[in-house]
Amino acid sequence: MTTAPYAELARVTRNGVVESRHFGSVVVLDPSGAVALSAGVPDEPVLPRSTLKPVQALACLTAAEAAGPASPLAGVLAGPALALAAGSHTGDDRHVAVVRDLLTAAGLTEEALRCPVDWPEDEATRERLIRAGEQRSRIRMNCSGKHAAMLVAAVARGWSTPDYLDPAHPLQRETAAAVARLAGAPVSTVAVDGCGAPLFGLPLTGLARTFQALVTAAPGSAEARVADAMRAHPEHVGGWHGHPNTDLMRALPGVLAKGGAEGVLGVATPDGHAAAVKAIDGSPRATTIIALAALAAAGAPVEAAAELRRVPVLGGGEPVGEVAAAIDWTAGPTRREEEN
Repeated sequence: MTTAPYAELARVTRNGVVESRHFGSVVVLDPSGAVALSAGVPDEPVLPRSTLKPVQALACLTAAEAAGPASPLAGVLAGPALALAAGSHTGDDRHVAVVRDLLTAAGLTEEALRCPVDWPEDEATRERLIRAGEQRSRIRMNCSGKHAAMLVAAVARGWSTPDYLDPAHPLQRETAAAVARLAGAPVSTVAVDGCGAPLFGLPLTGLARTFQALVTAAPGSAEARVADAMRAHPEHVGGWHGHPNTDLMRALPGVLAKGGAEGVLGVATPDGHAAAVKAIDGSPRATTIIALAALAAAGAPVEAAAELRRVPVLGGGEPVGEVAAAIDWTAGPTRREEEN
């Protein structure tokens, strides 16, 4: 498999030997919206996976609020519930309680969820459930918050719920429109995400523009409320223990971060810098490292997250190397110019 035209983004060393390399694309926008730095193929369409959840949460919020302030579901998508709708939770009991509250508010049970059954990602919770003889469930799946929010929006608007994942459903059409609007680019493709929801492809640069739009939105706007909920409740975006999105937002208050499967990550800083990463091997191992290195190179204030810039490589339980950024800022553009 060739890595061209992708750039080398991170390198794994063990006892001084380069053991692995991660290739892909990364783009950084400055606060004006101009591309400050890029490597690889930043304009190539990608499938953002769960990195797109903040926009899906935004579509649910605006759809539900269109029912009017007299709706019994007015104000349900707020605070931890809105953060959970935009996040990929770890199935902690506290996460599940919020999902159940959303479903109850909509007059539904977890049987209405169309996401797959799964074990919680939180290890302690998973082991406890297994010891208790419980089975995998839809509500423990890391996308159940998003699905519950979709159901809330559908009920608020009087839309059908059994087919809420159909790309032709009014909610999914509104989501596609929100994706295109924030990205400043048309949806490149419609696929099916791992949770069964429609997945809207867009250029990596468009993904960075999406995160920039969320952090620079006018105070009180729906976009700002999604970003504010995520930043105020980062444990509902990820988890309480060792979740990279949560750890990054805790290390840098005011930063917005959301990753997705197959090596995708979007990050935006309060001053308006934004970065999007796609590791072409699909590994998320180095995406936070890459994003922070890219933002730092563009002059974004990320110094307080220095401890997240490198991940130790262990040998016998002791550090013997590290995973660190190794971004070749010229590799991608040079190859594209040669192709043109």
